[in-house]
Amino acid sequence: MCNDVTQAVAAIRRLESSDQLNQVIEAIKLQQTWVAKNAARSVQVGSVVTFEGRRGRTVTGEVLKVNQKTIVVLDQSTQQRWKVTASMVSAI
Repeated sequence: MCNDVTQAVAAIRRLESSDQLNQVIEAIKLQQTWVAKNAARSVQVGSVVTFEGRRGRTVTGEVLKVNQKTIVVLDQSTQQRWKVTASMVSAI
């Protein structure tokens, strides 16, 4: 783990109340939302992207739709549609 993550985990372990843990959980959820929305803004309909699908298979496809947190991708090889969390895709 990188130093920042190690420090964050150590700080979480020092928390003693449920209220403090709930505040940390809320901050993590907000950060996940920000990361997903930011990733969704980085791709456009028609872009070619790649992501890791089920069983570790790498999927390459065309973006059909961009939602707030997810992206609909059409697999080039199987013509299957995937609804993928935006933070999981990488533009090619």
